[in-house]
Amino acid sequence: MRFDLVDLRLFIAVAEARSITGGADRAHLALASASARIKGLEDAFGVALFKRGRRGVDLTAAGESLLDHARIILAHVEIMQGDLSGFASGQRANVQLLANTVGLAEHLPKALAAFLRAHPEINVDVEERESTEIAEAVASGRADLGFAAEHALPETIERFAFGEDRLVLVAGKRSAFAGRKQIDFSETAGQDFIGLTQGTALNVHIGRHAARLGIRQHVRARLRDFDAICQMVAAGIGIAVVPEAAARRCAKAMQISLVPLRDAWADRRLVICARSFKALPRPAKLLVEHLRGAAARVG
Repeated sequence: MRFDLVDLRLFIAVAEARSITGGADRAHLALASASARIKGLEDAFGVALFKRGRRGVDLTAAGESLLDHARIILAHVEIMQGDLSGFASGQRANVQLLANTVGLAEHLPKALAAFLRAHPEINVDVEERESTEIAEAVASGRADLGFAAEHALPETIERFAFGEDRLVLVAGKRSAFAGRKQIDFSETAGQDFIGLTQGTALNVHIGRHAARLGIRQHVRARLRDFDAICQMVAAGIGIAVVPEAAARRCAKAMQISLVPLRDAWADRRLVICARSFKALPRPAKLLVEHLRGAAARVG
């Protein structure tokens, strides 16, 4: 079986353009050369990758499978090139980590600070995403690692537990909810809320479940961090839903009450995930081992 990276890039271009002509243009190849390369790929694998039609081409089931693998292969090639070029120029290696809101705000800063002190030759690019987006990016090879809620991950993604993330309602000491042992989120309908800024992963998560319950949240203010949200709650402006870890930390210095939510979606298991821990570049493997240690200390 013989094919090269040019073949894979062409195959992806044709699949995305749904046209051999369009794919050839994107890959900067002559149409005859592109057609020959596609036929060579099909001969090499012994299967048809495209269904030809008057309006272009569509992927066969085998083609869909190859598209997934081709994107992963090229993503790893880019990672390899980036790592090696960084070593050649004396620059640092980079690890891409996607994290949900609570991971980014509550769990990762301390662990990442310790890792970066121990490994001055490695940089870590952290971006906030919702857990479902993290799962898609990790599965497709667009990200090295993810810090996400386990319920959003498909079985094909490897993971290990980092900790528990329980969402709780926080209310001012004079609120009608203060002192409650538990509460259903549906009971908050009609209340004033303090929320996270639009687009944050946790805001999307809470908003989705509010919509499923038919709750239209009246948000008095949107803020970027849990401390600021809890300060608003303590001032009696509204109630909020935040991670228990953040709520307990804030409760030490603020006049707020914590009320556990009965809803199943409020209990989330946090995990570190990757498509394959064994296949990660060395800098990412070092970060994984560090996070395993941090998870053991949390547990």
